[in-house]
Amino acid sequence: MASDTSRTAPRTFPGWAVPGVFVVGAVAQYLGAAVGVFLFDTTSPTTVAWLRAAGAAVILLAWRRPWRTRWTRRSVLAATGFGVVTVAMNLAFYEAIARIPLGTAVAVEFLGPVAVAALGSRRPRDVLSLALVIVGVALAAGATGDVGAVGVAFALTAAALWAAYVVLGTVVADAGRGLDSLAVGMGAATVLLAPIGLTPQLLADPGVFAHPATWALGLGIGLLSSVVPYALDQVVLRSVGRARFALLLALLPTTATVVGLVVLGQLPEITEAVGIAFVVVALMLGGVDRRPRPADPPRSADPPRPADPPPTRAPKGLT
Repeated sequence: MASDTSRTAPRTFPGWAVPGVFVVGAVAQYLGAAVGVFLFDTTSPTTVAWLRAAGAAVILLAWRRPWRTRWTRRSVLAATGFGVVTVAMNLAFYEAIARIPLGTAVAVEFLGPVAVAALGSRRPRDVLSLALVIVGVALAAGATGDVGAVGVAFALTAAALWAAYVVLGTVVADAGRGLDSLAVGMGAATVLLAPIGLTPQLLADPGVFAHPATWALGLGIGLLSSVVPYALDQVVLRSVGRARFALLLALLPTTATVVGLVVLGQLPEITEAVGIAFVVVALMLGGVDRRPRPADPPRSADPPRPADPPPTRAPKGLT
């Protein structure tokens, strides 16, 4: 049986192609979220998020077949906790984008990992990065007015869950199971959180589940928003390392804003745009990694690259 490392270690991209590959993953991620917004007319945002998780779990389990490797109780529990936090974060995120623009929700969400990075390292630049994010979030959230207050609250909840994801993601990364852990975690979380994800729709209009298109769209959103970006991020991380990968994060709020504008017609207000810009600058200054790096082989096999940031600066949520 092939080792887990050989199963999960991805190929690398040449340096010139890395930004483009990262953007492809980001566009897929937020395009999937935008498709989810179109479903809100007939389907509860929480249910759409659950369908996304279920779709991603089906694809990942079929692709990775994690049962081929030996799992300990600890690794299963770690993967399950990781999956539950990930899916819960997406539930909150979808409730947020049902009420506020996509770009704003993404900007607010970054408060979580940036706070963890600042508290974990205490470097002056990380503290400044956190201050910039707080200002940016205040500007972007303030532009939504009272109507978007509930959406901002959901985005802040997603940010808090993203912070928890950072901690759990580091544990999963240390286990070295990569996409296998994600497959197990998403599968377990889909089952455990089914009552939360399905109840709103069952109470409102259970007939939605009788349409094959509902499940097909859930599968498609899971592929776009979870599987594609996560898989590409692992290859990008291996190609450039965490330090340069952290800089690429600055593209995410901008990408989400562009997708929101082009696909959903969400034109940000001036204050909102300035707030998102503050978050972008903060990410360029401090930097936090978007997802754990479980695909890397042991250190002795790694090619030379800049030193990695502390583990608390690790992963990003699958929003």
